[in-house]
Amino acid sequence: MIIPEFVREGDTIAVTAPSDGNKKEIDYLRLDMAKANIEKMGVRVVETSDVRQSIKGRSARADVRAKELHGVFADNKVRAVISAKGGDFLMEMLPYVDFDLIRDNPKWFQGYSDNTGLGFLITTLCDMASLYSSNFNDFAMDTWHDALLTDWNVLTGKNFKQYSFQRYQDGFIDYETGGEGYSSDKDVRWISADGKEHVEMEGRFLGGCLDVLLNLVGTRYDKVREFVCRYRSDGIVWFFESFNLSSEDIERGLWQLAEAGWLDNAKGFVFGRAAFFRTDTDTSYGEAVSNALSKFGVPIILEADIGHKPPQLTMINGMSGRLIYEDGKGCVEFYNR
Repeated sequence: MIIPEFVREGDTIAVTAPSDGNKKEIDYLRLDMAKANIEKMGVRVVETSDVRQSIKGRSARADVRAKELHGVFADNKVRAVISAKGGDFLMEMLPYVDFDLIRDNPKWFQGYSDNTGLGFLITTLCDMASLYSSNFNDFAMDTWHDALLTDWNVLTGKNFKQYSFQRYQDGFIDYETGGEGYSSDKDVRWISADGKEHVEMEGRFLGGCLDVLLNLVGTRYDKVREFVCRYRSDGIVWFFESFNLSSEDIERGLWQLAEAGWLDNAKGFVFGRAAFFRTDTDTSYGEAVSNALSKFGVPIILEADIGHKPPQLTMINGMSGRLIYEDGKGCVEFYNR
């Protein structure tokens, strides 16, 4: 597994938009504030030309987005690449992406939601670790939440141990100043699907947004079974979160991943809080997950700090680690190897 070099003072971070870009004045303001905050840390920030535009949910044509991505990966001054936004159409750029170029120029790629379509493939196709964590504009906060401080510690290689948070934001907020923090209004409580008070799982972490991962199954980019086989001695701890899947979608989707061989050698499953959840069959989120995955006989954790209901832990695709759950709280520690 390739572990890219960590960000150091004087390095450059690039912001690019492989999915959607910024389109509102408040988005531009938050982008500028995020740049200023990171540059206070002694790191230069550059952005590609597609970051400040949005055309029907896309920052630019698919080939242009890929070209911008290639440019920042080929730039020896850039140490890490952070996605500007999520969206819906990152998959359009995949036919234009040169994964050999990315493999030959290792650096951190970070983003979440639709950016699963790139970060996950960088790990499974290039054997390179990537980060499932905040998109760039979150760094605009006047006072960084502990989640962002943790994210920065991971990017700079200072600390790989993270703890569940106290409270989370249940919905989305409208920004007025651009520097608002999370509107944390509900208590965080992780759930063990089988009711155990203490759970441990250890292995190589892999995952992202389930909505996006399901689009990759069976495509030419689907080399997950081979990846799982390469790291069979470690086993895989899968982490998932969903944006807009129903219980029925989740159960069918996890069945598909299992049948495709993705879940072979699974050591455990961790699910983040769902952004928009519904059911047509009176099946809860936990029931859908358990129906699909209990046959594997490994621990399942629900309601973890991952994904669309912030704050979120910084999950490292491809890196080994351990998760410990104890009475509603959790700790994730990654091993830098």
